[in-house]
Amino acid sequence: MAYSIDIISCITERFVALTATEKRIAQFILDDVAAAAALPIAELAQLTDTSQASVTRFARAVGCKDVRELKVRLAQSLAVGQRFILDVPDLEGVQGIYESIISVLDINRRALDARALSQAVNWLGGARQILAIGMGGGSTICAQEIQYRLFRLGLPVVSQSDGLLVRMMCSAVAPQDVVLAFSLGGFTPEICESVAIARQYGAKAIAITPPETPLAQQADLVLPLLVRENDYIFKPSTSRYAMLAMIDVLATELAMANKGQAKDKMRRIKLALDSHRGGVDRQPLGD
Repeated sequence: MAYSIDIISCITERFVALTATEKRIAQFILDDVAAAAALPIAELAQLTDTSQASVTRFARAVGCKDVRELKVRLAQSLAVGQRFILDVPDLEGVQGIYESIISVLDINRRALDARALSQAVNWLGGARQILAIGMGGGSTICAQEIQYRLFRLGLPVVSQSDGLLVRMMCSAVAPQDVVLAFSLGGFTPEICESVAIARQYGAKAIAITPPETPLAQQADLVLPLLVRENDYIFKPSTSRYAMLAMIDVLATELAMANKGQAKDKMRRIKLALDSHRGGVDRQPLGD
């Protein structure tokens, strides 16, 4: 599918070079994209105190063949949501960042599926190999994080976020392997397709993702995430904290399931670190 360049960005970037008449049309569109996308050309010309010919010239000035294409691209721009076009005020401030994190953690704590968690721990603890996959910002970080958490317990784990390598590695799994897929959205095609490939070759697939998404449907087991986003787009997604909390839950349960091996590995890591860096005894274990 061809990628269509965002028309709002085109109008904004070319605004200075437009004529005075074209600027009136541009400003009208930027002020109310939804209305501009729906209005007939005659009414758009009337409301901007211009002519239909001027509206046509404006469409061409911003890279469209005609007004019809302009309206189609304006409608496409609305698909991402008005919060990415309008200037939504921040009603909470810096303290709201902490409150949002606390809220999303509490929502997901109450939604924890104990039966699914127990099954996931059983599969991961007995896996020949754990392949953690995730793409994008938070999901990539979490795939790496589960590797950092689980190797300390003596578990065979590797993470990958490159789309082609994820597909290749999921094609090379064995029935004793477990794929652990992270996705805050649950729609990333590369992740969904790779999980399907891994299952085709007999591996178990656990998804940490919102329920009833394409990824959740592909997985053998879902550890559900309840994603809560607001309209203030400039704050990073708080939902990744719920994903990180699930990693900590998994790591703790896996450690408790095999205390002897976990203690041995962590003690060895602690000894290697302390002999290298020094410091007090209560430093984090390599974080």
